Amino acid sequence: MEAKENLVEIEESSEGNAESDQLGCEHYFRKCCLIAPCCKKEYICRVCHDEKELHEMDRRKVTTIKCLKCDTLQEVRSKCKKCGIVFGNYFCEICRLFDDKDKEQFHCDRCGICRIGGAENFFHCEKCDVCLGNTLKDNHKCIEKVSHDVCSICREDLHTSRTELNVPPCGHILHRTCYLSLLKTGNYACPTCNESMVKMDNLWKYMDEEISGTEMPDEYKDLLVPVLCRDCHKESSTKFHVLGLKCGHCGSYNTARG
Repeated sequence: MEAKENLVEIEESSEGNAESDQLGCEHYFRKCCLIAPCCKKEYICRVCHDEKELHEMDRRKVTTIKCLKCDTLQEVRSKCKKCGIVFGNYFCEICRLFDDKDKEQFHCDRCGICRIGGAENFFHCEKCDVCLGNTLKDNHKCIEKVSHDVCSICREDLHTSRTELNVPPCGHILHRTCYLSLLKTGNYACPTCNESMVKMDNLWKYMDEEISGTEMPDEYKDLLVPVLCRDCHKESSTKFHVLGLKCGHCGSYNTARG
């Protein structure tokens, strides 16, 4: 596999104000390619490699790169030792990451990888062991190393994901795209623990109104059944109704028969 197969070059527009002389692939703009330490093939980035090969590249083990301008092979560095071109406006020697596009990249030593979005906008949660948005500081449920797992929807890795993550109140992380797709299908409960991922007050109020207007047969009117609430995790007894069983503590209908 030659790196040229994955090469994208953006020509300067007639107006002269487009991004000019940019090289790279669909994932990154950069002016070098990586020599994969596993198979010794040339790829613009590790994503290109992993999409083509039956194995994954450990980019931290990359020791050799090639300049896409002058084809010079060299050790990992920020600019070409022969023609002097800068391989990427952002360069992380640890992650072997080069990128000409400004994504407010930063390297998190505790995550062990580069993140995007600006270091000032994130904090590293020691227990969850992942960078989270500042709005979640002291405002989320911690789960030990929660990101070191796969998304419960798509089964792809979370910690190294290039996709934005979503942290619902229960603390189980999902890819944001997977989370939104789940909500669109009418599924509001976390796939891992079944706790509601969004505020359901309006729906519970609607359920109250529907149940109050729908009488049960006489033999069921006073029937009490035990339920376990998936939202507040408490047990209670509630009146049986075919439309739903209401938690006696928080009023949720996200319950299961006890």
